[in-house]
Amino acid sequence: MGGVSADELVAVYDADGAEVGSATRARMRAEGLWHAATAVLVRSGDGTRVYVHRRTDTKDIYPGLHDCAAGGVIDAGEAPPAAAERELAEEYGIVGAALAPVFTMRIELPPVRMHLFAYETRWDGPVTPQDSEIAEGWWMPLAELRERLAGRDWPFVPDGRLVMERWFAEHDASAET
Repeated sequence: MGGVSADELVAVYDADGAEVGSATRARMRAEGLWHAATAVLVRSGDGTRVYVHRRTDTKDIYPGLHDCAAGGVIDAGEAPPAAAERELAEEYGIVGAALAPVFTMRIELPPVRMHLFAYETRWDGPVTPQDSEIAEGWWMPLAELRERLAGRDWPFVPDGRLVMERWFAEHDASAET
């Protein structure tokens, strides 16, 4: 599993979104336990592009697929905003960017069941992808991302697709600039 330990303790939630304890990452995955995760959409300073990446083939879930958010599972005892900042720093090397909460959504894609805390930031500084998690990354125009996701044939993480479908539904074309 690229970059994480199966013995790492993650926060366990109930179906309604309340934190109820912790479990190892391996147990959470094996039993399909409810958990929480973050996703941070990184847009260029002018808002027209988004940083997209392809996951490594060693990821424990959705290996080799594309994604457009830095993020991951919330650790035991960790608050969602802190987890989002941590994941952004680990995966993209971005530190000090202002994060704006966008929405929270419940996602059920068995065996994955989670409460996802979505954030957004604008960034024109360097992006340093984490080698153990990201095979390659690049900036993509938002309009192209929307088009690729609408086509359904681009290998994209299923939960990220749901997040971006909601994001696009809640942001009209003027928000893309």
